[in-house]
Amino acid sequence: MNIGANIRKLTLLFIVLFLALSGGLVYWQVIVSKQVASNPHNNRACLYENAPLRGRIFDRNGVLLADSQPNQDARCGYMRHYYEPSLAGLIGYYAGPNYPSTGLEHQFDAYLTGQVGATELENQMNHLLHQSPVGNDLYLTIDVRIQRIVNQHFDDPVQIVDNSTFKTDRGSVIVTNPQTGEILAMLSRPGYDPNRMVQTLVKGNLSYYNQLANDPIGKPLRWRPTQETYAPGSVYKTVTLMAGLNEGKTTLDQSFDQQHALGPIFYNGQQIGPVGNNIGGYTSKFPVTTEYGFTHSDNVIFAQIGVNTGSDKWLAFNKKFYIGEQIPFDLPVTPSTVLPAGTQTLADNQLAANAFGQGYNSITPFQMSLFDNAAAANGKLMHPMLVAKITNHDGSALQTFTPEQLSAPLSEKAATDTRKAMYGVTYCGSGSIERVRINGSPWGIISKTGTAQVSDNESIPAQSWLITQAPYSVNNPSQLPALTIVAMKENGGEGGAQNGPMLTAMYNDIFTKIDTYKGLKAPGPAAPTYCCSAKLLQIGC
Repeated sequence: MNIGANIRKLTLLFIVLFLALSGGLVYWQVIVSKQVASNPHNNRACLYENAPLRGRIFDRNGVLLADSQPNQDARCGYMRHYYEPSLAGLIGYYAGPNYPSTGLEHQFDAYLTGQVGATELENQMNHLLHQSPVGNDLYLTIDVRIQRIVNQHFDDPVQIVDNSTFKTDRGSVIVTNPQTGEILAMLSRPGYDPNRMVQTLVKGNLSYYNQLANDPIGKPLRWRPTQETYAPGSVYKTVTLMAGLNEGKTTLDQSFDQQHALGPIFYNGQQIGPVGNNIGGYTSKFPVTTEYGFTHSDNVIFAQIGVNTGSDKWLAFNKKFYIGEQIPFDLPVTPSTVLPAGTQTLADNQLAANAFGQGYNSITPFQMSLFDNAAAANGKLMHPMLVAKITNHDGSALQTFTPEQLSAPLSEKAATDTRKAMYGVTYCGSGSIERVRINGSPWGIISKTGTAQVSDNESIPAQSWLITQAPYSVNNPSQLPALTIVAMKENGGEGGAQNGPMLTAMYNDIFTKIDTYKGLKAPGPAAPTYCCSAKLLQIGC
């Protein structure tokens, strides 16, 4: 018997078994460890040393918005709880490892579970010591006081007028500090109850989720400010005005004679005007100016400004604001579009329609807020911010995000002229109509209304838009607005009448009730003679 040969064989067998065991350990603990850990049938995920205590979410002032509380019904022994339901789609929901999370709960899951950040090393030690992992906390730029004001006034009654304004409970509101890019409030309606969502899902009951998911009109699970796109209507004249001013293709005092103010004009055989010029019923003295056309939302004038700017320059200006691209933000934003599918340029007739907001434009409310913010910030586009900082569970800052300028897509002169033109809308144009009431605020709200036709079927109401800034004083135009508010209501009819009263109430409450703005001075309304002296009105002058 060859003992040496047998020993070698036995040694080789042990080596093979060792390699097989090592390979198995590497496979299960490294290669597929995440799949195994996330498998809903793997109860080890809920062992004390594996189930993380999910981090909390706070507003900018430390007001608690979301945390995890012990609950025997929950798979891992705790259930997520939400304290501000109007932020449901923004924060999203987390219902345990069996269901996908949404919103910030999804985007920042690695931080909230402590998988990244300073807590990552600490949680490795927790695992070795069989202690529960701890997640990081998020602090948002949201001010819950402003959020509640916005949520309250969204339901303010609107004067319903046949073929003019219509009842709707669907829409968006975004409140931003344009000088920093911080999002202070964001609302999507209709919403849902995040606590009910979590409570039903952890029990395996999908009835509430299915009820929301199967609502094709209300779409309560969609976060409208960033996920839904709409025809913008006349608010897009603001973009065309900014592009024309920025490229030197128009000025506020550019003249348009009667034909070029009322129409008809023709591009590639397509007629624009005189129907729909918006000023023919009360304009008798010509020429009128670009500023007059903006004040009273003249489609014919803005079709010409767009075409005179040119497709390449108009599209390039839009691209400066991330049209057609993903906006850098803490949540994904559906890209807005201004081009027909499969094309890279616009024919003159297409550009003319786009220029006054009724062409191929399909825009998110969040996208529209970027344009509004740049005009309010003297041409600077600040990085939009939603997460202000991430802290360890003991309050130590892991990451702090400070205001950052993305670009300067607009000259100071063009921004100043845009604000002045928006002042004319409030005090001499559609903002001065009694049902709109924006001009009744002491806070100098400047604006542009939009009423976007969505179908040739007149029984389908238009989309209702309003973009605003405040406070603004025509006597001190260098003082930049502290806030912008963009509102969009679906199928509400006239944009000013639908949104004006609620936005006026929002500004009034924010500036008088929130201590952040106690130092602001209300500039008051325009002088009674302003519209006539500025030649923005012809009636009563």
